[in-house]
Amino acid sequence: MSRRTESDDVSGILACTMAKYGLFALGTVCVALGIAGMFLPVMPTTIFFIIALWAFSKSSLRAHRWLYEHPKYGPPLQAWHRHKVIPVKAKILAAATITASFLYVTLFVASGWMLPIGLGLVLASVLAFILTRPSVADVA
Repeated sequence: MSRRTESDDVSGILACTMAKYGLFALGTVCVALGIAGMFLPVMPTTIFFIIALWAFSKSSLRAHRWLYEHPKYGPPLQAWHRHKVIPVKAKILAAATITASFLYVTLFVASGWMLPIGLGLVLASVLAFILTRPSVADVA
């Protein structure tokens, strides 16, 4: 049987602190990417905010509360958290953005068919997931 030492406690605290800083950094980067996604048609928005909310929940109660209660970003995150709901407006925007991204890559970036086929499969899966989520909360 091994005995715990003071250095074991210190290294455990250090690892926990480093994890919190790492998760806080991840949350901050995801918020920045989510905001960028509001202006760039090829970047998603909501998924970055969902990841940021998760990372903040593990690292900073203050940052988590700020994002969750934010007047603009909070309501969709709350709807997702409570009911796994994606509003119709967000679904339409996601479908348009995914389609535009696929067309851009297919017409202007890809030199063959491998990239469009692979990208199409991934984006079709993402779009199928988004479109199969409820649009309104089931209150019954």
